[in-house]
Amino acid sequence: MDELAAEAGKDPLDFRLAHLENERIRAVLEAAAERFGWRKRVAEKRPGRGVGLACGTEKNSVVAACAEVEIDAKTGVLRLVEIVQAFECGKILNPGNLRQQVEGCLLMGLGAALRERLEFSGGRVTNGSFARYRVPRFADVPKVELVLLDRPDLAPAGAGETPIIAVAPAMANGYFHATGQRARTLPLPVASKG
Repeated sequence: MDELAAEAGKDPLDFRLAHLENERIRAVLEAAAERFGWRKRVAEKRPGRGVGLACGTEKNSVVAACAEVEIDAKTGVLRLVEIVQAFECGKILNPGNLRQQVEGCLLMGLGAALRERLEFSGGRVTNGSFARYRVPRFADVPKVELVLLDRPDLAPAGAGETPIIAVAPAMANGYFHATGQRARTLPLPVASKG
């Protein structure tokens, strides 16, 4: 959707809203964008920083995320600065557990977006331990804000896994906003310098 929005010369949020028929996705997208301050942040484009958003549905839950990324000018390394995620899975039965589940999914998505991958040499895995297979650490955790939408009119749906699906695409779209380059593989690439 971001690529279509860019081709059409439209803001990614406006483009999505103009083409959305799913009211549940619209609700999480609008909630995330409002809490994030999407319009102001897009207008305040800063060197080495970018903002992106993504939304989707899985297992009868809906999610949207807005992310701000930063690219280190010396190393080209991408870092997630902040993410606001809105999530709706029907009626909320246990708000505390739901919040923890969504936060855990965010961190799992962050690992896939930034560095998790199996590496091979000579047909063998070379990073088969936690010392070598780098999952997110506390230092990697960005500012996180969650917006949980309660829908008592809907049966509860699962909260696992769905919050993962918006993290990497929102970061990849932020990468494009910062660099003008599209990232279509995970982990996200190190930005080219110069």
